[in-house]
Amino acid sequence: MRICVLDGSRNTIESGGKKLNENKLLTGKSSRYSPYTTKLNKCKVCKATIHQPGSTYCQGCAYKMGICAMCGVKILQTKNYRQSVV
Repeated sequence: MRICVLDGSRNTIESGGKKLNENKLLTGKSSRYSPYTTKLNKCKVCKATIHQPGSTYCQGCAYKMGICAMCGVKILQTKNYRQSVV
């Protein structure tokens, strides 16, 4: 049987809870996309720069081939499509 106690004693760093007096704007910045970084990924097909972090294909090539831009998994069957590059 579990007893719920609202004393706030579990909100410490030792127990693995949330950090006290943590500034979320300063600590969460490392995983956020920064447009000023020098390393931008390039598309595997057309070698264009990709501005979406974690992607391997640009949106145009991913749409033409019917794959996901981030992981490359086939999503859509484009065999009978009449696609044009505009």
